[in-house]
Amino acid sequence: MKAKQQVNLSLFVDYKDSLKLIRNYLAGQFIGATRDETLLKEVVKCLFCKLHIKSKSVKSPMDNLEISKLYRQTFAEIRNLLPSIFSTQEELLLDPKSIAFIDEQFNNLQLNEWSRDPIGDVYEVFIGSSIRGQEGQFFTPLNAVELLISIISPQPGETIIDPACGAGGFLSSAARHLLSLGVTPQELSKYIFGIDKDQYLVKLTSTRLSMVTFNNVNICCADSLAWTVESPLKERLGTFDIVLANPPFGSRIVAASPQAQASFDLGYKWTINKKNGEFDKTSELLPSVPPQVLFVERCLSLVRPGGRIGLIVPESLISSKIYSYVVNYIRQNAHLQAVIGMPESLFKTSGKSGTHTKTCLLVMQKLSEKVSIQKPHTLFMAEAKWCGHDSRGRQSGIDELPEIAEKYQQYTKGKLKEHSHLSYEVSLGQISANILAPRYYNPDVNEELISLKTTHNLIKLGNLIASGIIEKTTGDEVGKLAYGAGNIPFVRTSDISNWEIKVDPKQGVSEEVFQSLTRKQDVREGDILMVKDGTYLIGTCAFVTKYDTKIVFQSHLYKLRVTDPTKFSPYILLAALSSAPVRKQIKAKCFTQDIIDSLGNRILELILPIPKDEALVERITQIVKKSIEDRIEARELARKACIELIGTEKDFADCDDIYL
Repeated sequence: MKAKQQVNLSLFVDYKDSLKLIRNYLAGQFIGATRDETLLKEVVKCLFCKLHIKSKSVKSPMDNLEISKLYRQTFAEIRNLLPSIFSTQEELLLDPKSIAFIDEQFNNLQLNEWSRDPIGDVYEVFIGSSIRGQEGQFFTPLNAVELLISIISPQPGETIIDPACGAGGFLSSAARHLLSLGVTPQELSKYIFGIDKDQYLVKLTSTRLSMVTFNNVNICCADSLAWTVESPLKERLGTFDIVLANPPFGSRIVAASPQAQASFDLGYKWTINKKNGEFDKTSELLPSVPPQVLFVERCLSLVRPGGRIGLIVPESLISSKIYSYVVNYIRQNAHLQAVIGMPESLFKTSGKSGTHTKTCLLVMQKLSEKVSIQKPHTLFMAEAKWCGHDSRGRQSGIDELPEIAEKYQQYTKGKLKEHSHLSYEVSLGQISANILAPRYYNPDVNEELISLKTTHNLIKLGNLIASGIIEKTTGDEVGKLAYGAGNIPFVRTSDISNWEIKVDPKQGVSEEVFQSLTRKQDVREGDILMVKDGTYLIGTCAFVTKYDTKIVFQSHLYKLRVTDPTKFSPYILLAALSSAPVRKQIKAKCFTQDIIDSLGNRILELILPIPKDEALVERITQIVKKSIEDRIEARELARKACIELIGTEKDFADCDDIYL
């Protein structure tokens, strides 16, 4: 397999460091403004000037005053070229010394060979955490943008629109792509269009595109969902060749007014047709719809029959049961071509900023009865683990996205021979329950199970539950007001670790709460508690001992009980659930629901590898049993020592961290 692409970190550091030098210099030396927003505007003006000067092959003079004069003359030309970006009254506010310093730093950089577009990087350095905190969601990482553009592959003459253009990442990259194919800067304005509700972002997108084209561009401030755009764009629904977008997402965002929502099929409630398994639209308007749902329909309405769509969507939109009707709608109106899972760190711009929301790239082609489109029998999928930076936004040097782009090209040419998490084919018949999340179909998981077939019985957990060999229930929530009302442990996901329940009376509940739930929860020695919701703890298990039965456990936990230990050992069940093959399955079957991940009923799909060798099964049983008994006895000895030290169990909670 080809090695993961290494990011050129020295280039990244060089130009970012130069921009930081400019920022720090201006903050200390420029008289008249210190706010980063003001300094940013001046640097952007200088950047336009420098690029324009380079395009005319004008050599910069050595004298500060002459450099300043050249920049001011050039900016006057740029004002005339780009009246939508700079007003006729605007001037360069920087003093000659500052302009000369900026010019010197620009000379140290190969502006035309930056790995990211200049405007995006200038904004990142100057606005920093404030823009990431307020508008950071609009900055789609460039490597994800370029991957999607390489798959969509815009061609000269094709029209492109981004109905939620934000800061213009897709459109500026698409413009550079078309320029590389021979399209002239003057022609680009015919082919590229953008819409956003935020006037500030419209200006930013226009600026980024103008940096590429040095021409006015078609970016307007409007509501893409209500379609409050002006002519001639208003009449262009269903005419574009390509849509590229990273629509806003969030369950709490009000996407549209009731009137606008009513114009969308996906604005209504859909019910499943039991006869054919498809979803049917009802006449009932939903109380509210997340923006990502309505944008799917808007994007489909924008392209012509046969047009191509490339989107970045939250994974929950294409995996969660509550959005199954949306996936059904997509499959009814488009040919799915590729779904690529992104790492959760993709949108983490720094340790404090960004989001861990897991996203996917979705590529499809609009259907039409009038246009014949050859329907592919398979769907390209991939699940990236590395995207060039870690969960704190720090550069990692490993980026798998360029390799996925290469694998996709091999797939389209029928030359994809090796399958891995970076490239695999899924037949449309394999799509289960309208789940499109790539990790759900990751072949690495099944291949490991297949390799165990000769030595292990592969048993589906759902079959064990259906046959009554194992019982599955979930816990309850008591509300935060119940915390601290007593000493009966309320077991949460964070209390499950290393097969133990870390009983912490600080999260205790009262006897009254315990008695109200004890019959329903019915916790017994030998039960297994398993984390079902959360983030990194999903699948973590704990064995209930004789010391742990008087507890209340929360709703984010499963309780698994082996009904007849003589037929199936709970110790073997615990070992199997904690084994690498099952952990990989759990990771593949966990999907995001709003802000947390959940295994849900997909626990029933887990395949348990149980050794065929009965002697080995018995040996593992004894090992697990002894491990649990030794740990629990050590824990209880520590508890006893604490109690004897003070002579009473009163205030024993203060000693918990000794053994937990």
